Parts: sequence; structure tokens; C-alpha cells
Amino acid sequence: MDVLKFSSVPLHFTAKLNKSRFLKQCLQVNLLPSLPSSLISRHSRRFNLRASVSSTISTEEFEYASPFEDEAENERREDERFDWYAQWYPIMPICDLDKRVPHGKTVMGIDVVVWWDKNESAWKVFEDSCPHRLAPLSEGRIDQWGRLQCVYHGWCFNGSGDCKFIPQAPPDGPPVHTSKRACVAVYPSIVQNDILWFWPNSDPQYKDILVKKKPPYIPELDDPSYTKLTSNRDLPYGYEILTENLMDPAHVPYAHYGIMGMRQPNNREKADREGGKPIEIFVKDLDAYGFISNQELGNSQFFAPCVFYTSFSLRSKKRTPKHQDNGALLSAENNAEAPNTSQRKAMLVFMCIPVSPGRSRLIFVSLRNFAIGIDRIIPRWVFHVGQNLILDSDLYLLHLEERKILDVGPSNWQKACFVPTKSDAKVVAFRRWLNKYSDGHVDWRGKFSGILPPSPPKEQLMDRYWSHVVNCSSCNGAYKGLNALEVVLQVISIALLGVFAATNQSLVSGTARIVMVAMAVLCFAASRWLSHFIYKNFHFHDYNHAIR
Repeated sequence: MDVLKFSSVPLHFTAKLNKSRFLKQCLQVNLLPSLPSSLISRHSRRFNLRASVSSTISTEEFEYASPFEDEAENERREDERFDWYAQWYPIMPICDLDKRVPHGKTVMGIDVVVWWDKNESAWKVFEDSCPHRLAPLSEGRIDQWGRLQCVYHGWCFNGSGDCKFIPQAPPDGPPVHTSKRACVAVYPSIVQNDILWFWPNSDPQYKDILVKKKPPYIPELDDPSYTKLTSNRDLPYGYEILTENLMDPAHVPYAHYGIMGMRQPNNREKADREGGKPIEIFVKDLDAYGFISNQELGNSQFFAPCVFYTSFSLRSKKRTPKHQDNGALLSAENNAEAPNTSQRKAMLVFMCIPVSPGRSRLIFVSLRNFAIGIDRIIPRWVFHVGQNLILDSDLYLLHLEERKILDVGPSNWQKACFVPTKSDAKVVAFRRWLNKYSDGHVDWRGKFSGILPPSPPKEQLMDRYWSHVVNCSSCNGAYKGLNALEVVLQVISIALLGVFAATNQSLVSGTARIVMVAMAVLCFAASRWLSHFIYKNFHFHDYNHAIR
């Protein structure tokens, strides 16, 4: 059961450790041992919260160490600004992309169509607009020759974006389909870690951008010794709110009370029912590329703008001798035992995707190298039910929180929000990064007015079907299967009642007639329960914090 909980929800582990020893260890951890040096090169810039030994920071200390009052803040060099359009962005896990149909997605305000080119055996990312009359190509189809076809007038395009067929053009006329104006803009793309990424600039100069820059690579996602569960969800709040929420372990026992399995402090430390407690978080090396952080048991990396992951080492009883340090987590001078290769490890990977103001997409991957067999037994959609419940339990309050922040202005976040404890260190670091390198918000390049979309009714706001189910191969399959089962149960119930009514009482014993009626009632009751289950888990499930 503990394994099931870990796999289905984004947990934040806490444990009792020797703090002085742990701090020394944290400062020597190599968080990115497998990343290319070009991706992890950093400036010597450091970030400190100037925290004292206690778990809180005084108002004077915090104001002095405010990440928004850096002396370089007003002298920001142009080359320090974060270029949002010179980055790789994840679109979707390939396990949730159907090769038979095109998929429409929005990233950084850019509408793209994703489709499988069987002629090149590769996923393609095009501008979601037909050059003829600007109809969305994502509403089209893939024809029998493997070309992307616009369903408005039938224009067809190959994997290079070239128009190969215009039905309305006479065969003996000029070859208008060869015109550059008939081509579709193609974005550079790559599948890495089983995730489809794209570069948000279709200019030909970026055609070979992969030679110069690649998406951040996480080797554990390709390691066969790990099992991984991948999910995706569209959310009705923006990238900034999504990212800082995932960096905030202190909210977990409260916003997700009763859902997530948390390690509770002992009775002496426990101050309330939920079990919240001080969390020691240390952040360093904050620059335009992101930052790294350490907390009890876990190490985190924010690779700007999208990737945030935390790795955990769950110590096993079996240890290697002290002198056989493998260098993975500890150094010999710490006089601590290093874990052996059988050590249980887990990882949570979050990919936070800016869609548009007030809209974001989360790709979530949970990994572990233990209890691997359970994922082969329990269907993937079962884990997604738990993950969606987690996201729903704070979705509404985050949606409202974003509007309050917009009212005061994102650049005034540090003045409006009081964050005096070290549990908020990663949130403060993220806001500092956003403020220092991007003026406190995503650079939409004038595509939007800055006004958030209106808030729909809560049932529509928290709808799971359009935000997840239709975009998830496993949940979509389960949804169709369970709906079919509901219909089957209703048909059986009606059929049994029909047989009961049509059967001559003298030909069938009373016991058999009672059994038929009982089976009909049970099938009908099961269909009603199944209908409720489908609605609650695939459409809408409200979460009332007050009565938990």
C-alpha cells in the first residue's frame, strides 16, 4: 500500500537526520552527475536566505536578504535576461500520443499540431495553421500516404512541411503546391526520455539546433532498473503558480490532508492534527539556468524554465563498508556509510509547461528502483485517479490565489507575500529567478493582454475529462471500457426482468425466478454505482477542506 501511495502521488519525504552532518553532505552532493557539462555549467553566483540556526527568519533578516533587492537588480545586463524562446519545451509523453491522429497543443501561446510521420518514422511538430485559409491542421487527418491532410479543403503536407497536393489545382496547370507560401512552418523536435520536446522557433536557422543545445536529460528516465509512471494534466492556473506550488513541501499535509501518505512527527513535535513542522531547505547556485536545493533526505534541481525534480535515497539495512565509498551521495571525509547498489531510490520529475496566462500543463513522472512488479499488476489509470485527486485538492485555491497575485502585480510578490521560514526557500528562490531574469513573469511577447480568463463554475474548472482523460491513453481506454460495462450491466438487468415477465411460472421454479429478479436488481445497482464511480473519477470530484 505504501508503494501504491508513493507511485500515485507527488510525495515529499521528511525524516529525522543529524542536521549538521546532513548539511555537510548536501554541500557535496553532485545533483547532476549524468548531465552534459554544457547543460550544468553555472556562474559562481550563490543564493542564501541568511537564515539563522532556528527554522525561521526574522523580519529584519528577511527584508535584508530579500531576493528581490539584489544590488545587481537595477543593473541587469542584457545577456542575463532569460530568453523564453530559446529553450526546449516538453509537449506530451509519447505514450499518450496516438499515431493515427494529429494532436493540437498550445505551448508558450503557440498553437502547434503534433503528428506521426510514418514515412520518416518520427513525430513532427508543425504550426497548427493551414497556409490556405488558416484552418487548424490539428482537426485534420493523416491520409493513406502518411501525409498530414487539412480537412477543410484537403491540402496535404509531408514531414518537411512541404505541400504535396492541392485538390483544387488543375493537374495540367502551374504547380502552385511547390510555392513557399503553400508550406507549413515546422518546429525542431526530439523525443527524449520518452517525452516529445519542441523548439518554439520555426526559423530555418534553428533547423539544427539540436547540435548546439539539447533538452535537459534525466538518465533515470531511461534506466531499465527503474519503473516509471507518467501522467499529464492541463491546469486552470498559470506556469508561475504551478511551479512554485510543486516547490513547496510545507503545503502537503494541509492542502492534501487525508490523501497523501506523510511521515508524521512524534507526539512531542506534533503541533496540530496534520503534522506540519519546520522544514530545513537550503538553496544555492541560483542563476539564469535555475538553481539546486537540499532538504531532509531529498535533493532537488530546477532547470529553467520547465524541469523540476527531486531525488530520494531510502536507506536499506545492508551497507557497504565505510572505506568503500562509491561517491554517489557521500564523501569519505563525512565518516558516513555510503549506500550500496541495492539502495532503494526514488525520484519525482515535474515538467511545468507555460500554455497561456492562467493556463499551464503538468507532465509528472514518478520513478523508483524497488517494488517494480506492482506497476505490472495495477493498471496505470488507477494511479492516475490518485494523482488527479492530489491536483484537485488544491486546484481551486491556486486558481483564486493567482488572481490575487495579479491584483497586486507579480513584481510586488515579495511585498504582498510574507514568507519568513526556510520551508519557503525554494518558492522564494523561484520568484527571485523569475524576477531577476524575466521581470517577474513569462515573456509572452505581447501575444496576450495580461488579463486572466474568467473563472468558470467550479465543476467546469475542476473537470478531469477534458483536462486529462482525453489526453491520456490509459484513462481514455478505461473510461470507454467502464462506460461499456455500465451499458452491459443495464442491458443484463433489463433482459433478466424481461425473461422473468415472459416466463410461465409453471415452467420455472420459484427459486429460479427469485434469482433472476435478484440478479437484475444487482446488475442495475452495479450499473448505478459504476456510473457514480465514472463521474467522480473521470469528470468531477469536489474536495471540501473544511470537513476533512
